[in-house]
Amino acid sequence: MKLAIHFPSFTLPGGTPSIAPTLAASARAAEEGGCSAFTVMDHYFQMEQLEGPRQPMLEGYTTLGYLAAVTERMTLGTLVTGVTYRHPGLLAKIVTTLDVLSGGRAMLGIGAAWYEREHHGLGVPYPPVSERYERLEEALQICLQMWSNDDGPYEGRYYQLAEAICLPRPIQRPSPRVLIGGMGERKTLRLVARYADACNLFASDPAEIAHKLDVLRGHCETEGRDPDGIEKTIVWAGGDPLADVDGFLTALDGYAKLGITQVWVTPTSPEPTAWISDLTEQLDDRLRQL
Repeated sequence: MKLAIHFPSFTLPGGTPSIAPTLAASARAAEEGGCSAFTVMDHYFQMEQLEGPRQPMLEGYTTLGYLAAVTERMTLGTLVTGVTYRHPGLLAKIVTTLDVLSGGRAMLGIGAAWYEREHHGLGVPYPPVSERYERLEEALQICLQMWSNDDGPYEGRYYQLAEAICLPRPIQRPSPRVLIGGMGERKTLRLVARYADACNLFASDPAEIAHKLDVLRGHCETEGRDPDGIEKTIVWAGGDPLADVDGFLTALDGYAKLGITQVWVTPTSPEPTAWISDLTEQLDDRLRQL
């Protein structure tokens, strides 16, 4: 089991001047502690489930470019980019740039988008959910085409590219890893089976995760794909792991038996750097034994 850090909050002691140094220190602490990945949210506004839109939220890919310069080994990405936020051709170029400048450490985390308020707030179109999923599939096709040797046109229902040129190429070949976030059984997991290298599920209950993985296996059978070729990851939803490290590890052992190989955790302290250092020190090598 690999440990990843998700950094969703920029409401920090010291205010705006503290954001950059705290973010850099937290990423370094994660890397030094053996974490495999470090992600940020991709939103215009802070989520209402956290501090709300009147609190700080950085632009995701600018933030990842900064993190690329202060880390050396971890995978970097968003958890996850909403398909509505950027034209897919531009998104492919952005992720490629991150991959080149990080030395081959970019991940494309993507989903159908859901935060309606931020779209209306900044004047970004927010189509119905069925259209967002159709756009998501076209966006995946465009990114994968731009990372291939096919620089010809793309003709979709929503997106048309005259030339899918993307130079320089990503360092990762054949492409940066694609992770699709979400648990929808009819659409999201079908797209995982068809296009993704990894899925990301919300670990609310092991029985639910087992069911979702069964659904994913069914989609893989339909698509003629080996489900073992898709990495299964979760976002931890069981409270602060530091409150009960042994209980955290016991729970993860159950998820590992289902085939989960990576877990994202979120700092719960206003001092995220210290929290990350404390967690990775207490876990030591125990997580890798699962």
